[in-house]
Amino acid sequence: MEIKISNISKLDWSGGALALGFLADNVELSEELKQLDQKLGDTISELINETEFTGKVGTTAIARVGGKNSLRKIILVGLGKLEDLTLDSFRRAGGSIARVAKQAKIKTLAIALNSNDYENEILAQVISEGVILALHEDKRFKSDPEDTKIRIETIELLDLPADNKAIDTAKKITSGVILARELVNAPANAINPITMTETVEQIATEYGLELTILEQEDCERLGMGAFLGVAKASDLPPKFLHLVYKPQGTPKRKLAIVGKGLTFDSGGLNLKVSGSGIETMKMDMGGAAATFGAAKSIAQLKPNVEIHFISAVTENMISGKAMHPGDILTASNGKTIEVNNTDAEGRLTLADALVYADKLGVDAIVDLATLTGACIVALGNDIAGLWTTDNLLATQLQTCAQTAGEKFWQMPLESKYFDQMKSSIADMKNTGSRAGGSITAALFLQQFVKDTPWVHLDIAGPVWAEKPTAIDNEGGTGFAVRTLVNWALND
Repeated sequence: MEIKISNISKLDWSGGALALGFLADNVELSEELKQLDQKLGDTISELINETEFTGKVGTTAIARVGGKNSLRKIILVGLGKLEDLTLDSFRRAGGSIARVAKQAKIKTLAIALNSNDYENEILAQVISEGVILALHEDKRFKSDPEDTKIRIETIELLDLPADNKAIDTAKKITSGVILARELVNAPANAINPITMTETVEQIATEYGLELTILEQEDCERLGMGAFLGVAKASDLPPKFLHLVYKPQGTPKRKLAIVGKGLTFDSGGLNLKVSGSGIETMKMDMGGAAATFGAAKSIAQLKPNVEIHFISAVTENMISGKAMHPGDILTASNGKTIEVNNTDAEGRLTLADALVYADKLGVDAIVDLATLTGACIVALGNDIAGLWTTDNLLATQLQTCAQTAGEKFWQMPLESKYFDQMKSSIADMKNTGSRAGGSITAALFLQQFVKDTPWVHLDIAGPVWAEKPTAIDNEGGTGFAVRTLVNWALND
């Protein structure tokens, strides 16, 4: 499929389908569209009237053009209310159009969406992102995947006199999102610590990145008792991955992104039972998936920033070697942890990963993890939680997230709540009470970062879609990749 900028006007374009966008409650034809409507035998106005199309966000309508016109179909998409219009409105509109065109077996498509509020380049980029993500299908594990003979071959963006570089940027960003999606979608017998390492090795080789792989004995030497405590029960060896992107010349910033890498979480001896979501725990490495998805995109976009991508990758399994509830682990910064719940394992692996990242002397650390069900209870499935020791860093990330169309809500680091995790025999327990569970998880992680500005992102909700949206299919969403890439590009 080719996406390109076209200087052909709506009046003159010919092909399979032309898609037009309308604001809600303002579905009126401009002078140009009136001319086009007349040329098409009133197809547009009749489609609006017959479907009672109001421009409500996400709504679409399609009709065949009659007569001998060289344009076969018209597609309408709703952009929503003007006061609610954002860049993501155009990303999702692009996705909605692509889905309708695919279903209608359109081979050549033109999209005419523009706005006076945004530059043509960024509009071209986000519309292209929406199209690519909507059309992505993960059929790797189907024995006989359905194959549509008629596919969209060409998409032209009209009324956007932009450089094709914007489309190239969209392709690079979405390649990382798609990698993250496919990592999360893959079952635990396909993605495990060994195969995850192979994937990261491929990224390093393809894009010329530095990769350090710490094996179990290396982690033992560094005193990573928290990470290794989780890894003990698995028959597969743990892998601590440190991937580095370095620009040419002196970087403006030095950053670290740390992703939780539990390729499967059984809960350990605090075993998850049927109905608890154990069958979905292949997605418990969504943080690592986003981390390395962002690495793939950033390596192609080449910002003037040095970035360290880190994940302590393992399984949380059960065996005679498994850590017990009540065990005391010693993290690599010397702090001791009483394990009162083996199913709160992600924070244990992140503890040693954060200590490692903190010693790199970076300007800021962001960790992200499918960490707590409590965050989903608090914020639902569409919004991730954000905790920080640095409000300026939080503002930067929120700005990047808004452009990315990804939602984060800043939550309190209520230090008093740490009292729930005080232990009489160790420095801390690994969980507090059920109340404020996502907050106490963040407070636990804070113990493993000294003075580096730090943000923790709990992405447990939006990393997975139960049903398709405009740009996401059911399953892994690649959430947070676009935000992380924007953060890297934000000079």
